[in-house]
Amino acid sequence: METRVLRYFIKVAELNNLTKAAQQLHVTQPTLSRQIMELEQEVGVKLFDREKHQLHLNDAGVLFQQRAQTILALIDHTEDELQQGRDRLSGTINLGCVESSVAPYMMAIVQKFQEKYPQVSFRLFDGDGDTLRQRIDQGVCDMAALIQPVEVAKYNYLQLPVNDCWGLIMQKDDPLAKKKAVTAKDIYQLPLIIGRRNIVRDDLTDVLKLDPERLNIKVMVNLPENAKSLIESGHYYHLGIKGVFDQYDDSKLAFVPFSPEKVAGHVLAWRKNRQLGTVAQIFLQFITAQMAVAEKRSPKN
Repeated sequence: METRVLRYFIKVAELNNLTKAAQQLHVTQPTLSRQIMELEQEVGVKLFDREKHQLHLNDAGVLFQQRAQTILALIDHTEDELQQGRDRLSGTINLGCVESSVAPYMMAIVQKFQEKYPQVSFRLFDGDGDTLRQRIDQGVCDMAALIQPVEVAKYNYLQLPVNDCWGLIMQKDDPLAKKKAVTAKDIYQLPLIIGRRNIVRDDLTDVLKLDPERLNIKVMVNLPENAKSLIESGHYYHLGIKGVFDQYDDSKLAFVPFSPEKVAGHVLAWRKNRQLGTVAQIFLQFITAQMAVAEKRSPKN
């Protein structure tokens, strides 16, 4: 498998259009189409769903895209190292991160990365998914750690090994706090605090079979910290993730998970159709390597 073909694949995945990709790659459209089909034959699966002149990555294509980007980043990184040496790597990475269990994970990665590359600095941005996606779209953030789901048509992403469970945050002495799990019936008519991100809220209500019309949503928030005092008043319940409860670190509050269980994954996302700088690409490669090492050390392996 040639790196040239991998770069062809990445460009087609970014543009979802063979003609436009061929123009930017300075090859003919039939040549590019043949290369993509030969690549699919080589890996043994279809990577794109085809509709007229449009191509869209399927699930296998998304996975292959992540691996191809890692391979190409490693090659580019190696070339850079041969030319300038690792200790000379410098620059700034603009990194966004939601307030959840992924935050301490990402900060540990940042620390390890700077230990290896002390000349690299970070600009960190906190926010909810909508705010951080807007920063990515505007080019203010290179990438951001987000709660799933994300819009795969707009963003490339790396799946992170951090999950959060959804539930209800309330006062510790509330009668519901004695339950092992809460259900849809428990939360109807409760005065709720909920995140403003529609795509997450819709996914949550679908999985938990919640009727949105019956939810008594009193407050929508983009960041959870200001909601803490409302929960402590005893008049509100926060429909959120355990990572937020852990960050509250308040003995007066309690977290009860939902039944059926709803687990939220996290991804590190960056904009399609926009080339990341060398430092940001190396950071992605570094995270991938850290996850590979952690997976090998996992007891299940």
